[in-house]
Amino acid sequence: MESVEMRPPRAEWLRLAGERLRVDWWLKMTVTMLLMTGFFVVYFWLLNHTRTPMTTVPRIFIDRWIAFFPAAWPLYVSLWIYVPLAPALLTERREMAFYTLATVALSVAGFGFFILWPTTIATSDIDWSLHPSLSYLKSVDASGNAFPSLHVAFAVFTGFWFGRFLGRIGAPRAVRALNWVWCLGIVYSTVAIRQHVALDAVAGAVLGFAAALLHSLSMNLFSTESA
Repeated sequence: MESVEMRPPRAEWLRLAGERLRVDWWLKMTVTMLLMTGFFVVYFWLLNHTRTPMTTVPRIFIDRWIAFFPAAWPLYVSLWIYVPLAPALLTERREMAFYTLATVALSVAGFGFFILWPTTIATSDIDWSLHPSLSYLKSVDASGNAFPSLHVAFAVFTGFWFGRFLGRIGAPRAVRALNWVWCLGIVYSTVAIRQHVALDAVAGAVLGFAAALLHSLSMNLFSTESA
């Protein structure tokens, strides 16, 4: 009897991930690029057109616990690799539409804070010239638009949904754990490189969790009504 070639179970999730990535890849890539471009246009416009006095977000005990760690900057910028991963695994256009609406709603909520309550963080005594990568980052992304941290909000929102999609394709526990390590690493980096203070990060985490929860509830409600 001929032997039947079996795909190793551990590799099955990678095959499924590859299949998901190929579904409407051009549409997902285009929408993601448009959303990110639109986000940055609005974000930097608000950053450079603050109309009311800015409030300085205070440091708390958590800020004293987290030491300045300039080597964390790659984690910080890795958000823009991390964020597109979750929607890249979507396969249904209805779900793509809901995901797009959720990210837009999250952005609008954050921008609403920036408009109604402009915030910044206190200047630091760190000599940024000793850290060229961070110096460039801070020259591009000034210390405004601090509270809530949308960097953290999108990391947490992505963490929940990336974790959910990894569960759907049966990814190993180690891979699903790595998702949260990456997410928490991004959150940590926002404070470690002194781009945000802890209160910014906490508020961003709450906003990201709320967006993920509302997105999940709306998807479930829509599915129930359509049944």
